[in-house]
Formats: sequence, structure tokens, C-alpha cells
Amino acid sequence: MRKSWLVSTVLVMALAAAGCSGGAKTQGADNNAGSDNGGEKVKLTIESWRTDDMKVWNEVILPAFEVKYPQIQVEFKPTQNTEYGTSLSTKLSAGTAGDLIMVEPYDFRIDMAKNGSFAKLDDLEGLNKDNFPEMALDAWKLDDGTQFAVPLASVLHGYIYNKAIFDELKLQVPTTREQFFQVLDAVKKDGKYTPFAMGTADQFVPGLLGFNLNVPGFNKGEEGRLALIEGKQKFTDAPYVQTWEFLRKLADYMPEGYESITYADMQNLFMSGQAAVYPAGSWEISIFKSKIADQFEYGAFPLPVEKEGDAGYINNHPDSGMALNAASKHPEEAKQFLQWLMTPEFAELWNNALPGFFSLSSHKVELKDPLAQQFMSWVKDGNSSPRIAYQLLSRGEPNTDAELGRITALVMNKKMEPAEAAKTIQSGLDGWFKPQAK
Repeated sequence: MRKSWLVSTVLVMALAAAGCSGGAKTQGADNNAGSDNGGEKVKLTIESWRTDDMKVWNEVILPAFEVKYPQIQVEFKPTQNTEYGTSLSTKLSAGTAGDLIMVEPYDFRIDMAKNGSFAKLDDLEGLNKDNFPEMALDAWKLDDGTQFAVPLASVLHGYIYNKAIFDELKLQVPTTREQFFQVLDAVKKDGKYTPFAMGTADQFVPGLLGFNLNVPGFNKGEEGRLALIEGKQKFTDAPYVQTWEFLRKLADYMPEGYESITYADMQNLFMSGQAAVYPAGSWEISIFKSKIADQFEYGAFPLPVEKEGDAGYINNHPDSGMALNAASKHPEEAKQFLQWLMTPEFAELWNNALPGFFSLSSHKVELKDPLAQQFMSWVKDGNSSPRIAYQLLSRGEPNTDAELGRITALVMNKKMEPAEAAKTIQSGLDGWFKPQAK
């Protein structure tokens, strides 16, 4: 999803920043890394599913690292996201996987971590609460607390809106749910534009940009997510039924034939200036900046609250971490790279080279992209929560996260009532998750 429009500017900044390491809380080895290899460069490879980021990694991020560590050469070699899991498993079994492995959070690659494919990183200097919030560290820990990856980036969820349409129809950015639907009603009544650019043809969309985006506003984010894990709440409780009711109502403002509209279709609908509001992830910032360009102005707003003055909550999801292949032939050099990922220099470079992917380190970074600034401004102490079923709740069958996509699509397609959706999800979870089977 990343584009190269920032490459030349950020590279200059990166090369300058890489020359001074003052202020970093983490310490790597000296710049002669790899010198014991007879003067030859040590070559490391990164596995990833982020094909869109290859140019930025290979032309911006990695050159900055290599300026500081000239004896280590790193190459970013991604695989298509739909093939990543299978490809990675095959490579690990064959002993051909890269030295450094980008990993999804929580339970996605936990079996690989459990079987010893990833090195334990508990003793890696700097990988602690001094440099990362607890939520970031927890996303890449085994159940026994073993740390198997360095937290890399998070993504945020919210709504992006077309400022030109809002200005034309004299609409204000909504802060409450009532105001939100008043805006959509006004656009629908005017008739020139689609009020809400969303489709349900790709089932991950209603799960990700429907349920996961909106549920923190109903279940109070972490309070509700942890209550589900602990068995203190169920999906049949009011906050979850209300989320599905909200999404069912949203369907009345979606484009005609939305049941056949794909993720790419809904993006194109908004980027062409034909829709007022779009349910977004911050990973789309660069896409919109590249495709919309100067066609129209757009901005973003967080989840509307029930009433003015209510606390707001957002989906702030740990998206990617970096693990060390336990079979790497160059573990010390790979650890030096991991430590560099924990520095302020990397955090600033990353946040501005890949706007919308926010470094999970605690370092303060000045964001250059206005929309990225807007998304990050929503993050307050205690208001962030990851996607609801990524931790523990999707280890069994049926997979709760996958089911949320399927069931939410049925609700938004008017083929299932919210209460029935809640019972279906809860019944599936009761079948295998002990804290819920009470």
C-alpha cells in the first residue's frame, strides 16, 4: 500500500539521522558489525507479507541502517499476503527462511513461535516497558510470557470524509451517533452522492471495517475485550448486539448493490469523489494521498459517541512485529538490526516513510502527514483497544475473527438479525473456549 512519493526526501533525512545516535534508549554493537567475517558483508534477509512496502524498505529504511552498520547488508523480500503463511511455513521447514521475519500479532504465528521457529528475545536489550507500552509487548508474547518479536507498528481505525461534499451540503463533522446518522440522512436526501462507501462482497470488510472498527465505541474498548477473554461478558450482551444494530442501520446508506461491492470498489467510490464518508484504516492513508491527489480535500474523524461528553474509544491495533529466525546463521547481526528497530531514529523514519503505520515504540515522533496526525490525535491514555478476537478468541474452531466477518456480512445484508448474530458467534465460542463455556 505504500508509494514512493516520500522516498527521496525521507532518505536524506534518514541518512542524516542515522549518523547520530544520541537520545536512543537502546544500544547496539559498534559500527564494525560483521567485521569478524573476514571483512565481507554479512547479508540478512527479511520475510514479510508487505509487498507494497518493498520500495520504501529497500530504498529508504535499509540504506539508513546500512549507513550506521556498513558491514551488514539487509534485503527486504516480501511474499504476497495471501500466500505468506504457507510460504513461510514451507521455508522454515526447509531451512530457507530469511533471518528476520515480520509477524502478525497475537495468535497468527503463535504455533511457529511455540515450535521454536523464532528465537526467544526476552534478553534483547531495550525490549522492555522503557521502550514499548505493555499492549505492544503483549501482542508478541507466548502464554508463558516469552517475547518472540520486537513490536513494529500499529494501525488505527476511523472514518474518512469528503470535505468538499460536507462544505457543499453545509454539514458538520459528527461527534455523536445521532449527528452521524443526520449527516448520512442529509447526503441521502440530497441524492447526488453515496452517503457511506462500503460493500460486503469481501467478508473481511464487514468484520474489519464494520464490527472491529465500531465495537470499541459500544463495549468501552479494552474493558469489553478483556471481559470477553475472561468470560465476564458474552457476545449476546448489549454492547455487541448494539454494534450489529448500528451496522445494520448503516447498510441503509451504502451504495445500491452493496452486497456485490468489493473492498477495491468501495475505495474507488470514495477516491472518485462520489461518496461522503468511508470506513477507514490508517494503512490507507498513502493510497488516498496518491490516488486522490488534489481532486478534493478530505479529513478524518473518530468513532462517534453516544452523547456529547462521553469518553471515546478507538481500535488501535498492533499490526506487525519482527521476529528472529532461530535457524539464522547470523543471529548477532540480526539482533543488532532488531535493536536498531527500537531507536528514535527508526521510529521517525518509519512513521514518515510509511504514514499510517505508527511505530509502537514509546519514542515521540513528529508526524509529517496531516491525515496521519489526525488519526494519531485520537489516541489517549486508556482509550485504545486491538481487534476484538485476535487474542485467544480465535484459536479454536470456528475461528471467531473469521466468523465475525461472515456473520456481520449477513447482518448488513439484512439476512440475519443482530440478536441472532450474537447467539451464533457466542455459540461457536462456547464450543471450545473454556472461559466462555460457563
